[in-house]
Amino acid sequence: MPNRQEIRSEETKRAILTAAGTLFADRGYDAVTMREIAKAAGCSHTTIYIYFKDKEALLHQLSMEPLQSLKTQMESVLGNETLSTDDRLKSITKQFIEFCLANRNMYTVFFMTKAARVDEEAPASELNKLRNQLFGMLRKAIQEALNLRQDFSDLGLAYARIYFFTLQGILATYHQSEESVDALVDRLSSTFNLAIDVLLAGFKETAKGASSK
Repeated sequence: MPNRQEIRSEETKRAILTAAGTLFADRGYDAVTMREIAKAAGCSHTTIYIYFKDKEALLHQLSMEPLQSLKTQMESVLGNETLSTDDRLKSITKQFIEFCLANRNMYTVFFMTKAARVDEEAPASELNKLRNQLFGMLRKAIQEALNLRQDFSDLGLAYARIYFFTLQGILATYHQSEESVDALVDRLSSTFNLAIDVLLAGFKETAKGASSK
């Protein structure tokens, strides 16, 4: 059983993470200082460094566990061969949208803050490796839905980027919505599915043109 000091230490760590998440979401990562996070957490500016060496360590701690959970869910769908390739893409897209809507105050922190290029093969940070793995899963699902040959990998990357831009547009539209995740998904799931169908139809048409050259 943890003693009083261990309990207090864990409470301080949680308070720091909560304060950091709130400040990052409200003001942006770059604008927030460690001193401000410490003040919001109710600890001294020296105490915070006992738990986290810098802001990047806080970003990592805030983001890794939720994103790893999303990755596990998406992997489960991508490995389900009873689904068609289109249905696998739609399913992981739904998971991604629901995750981001559930974390709408934090999704830009999770995905955009100090992000590497999505086509970078070996990012320096573990967080960016995980982000790029998630993007890679979307890319793989799109390429399978389009039945793209390996020599069309550059085209697959372009399609995945366009697809991701579209998802970001959806998320930005409902970033400040007061509706619950369930209400938004229930009301808009048919529109989301139509958006996917339209994108895939366009991708398939342009892929035909590329393959004929």
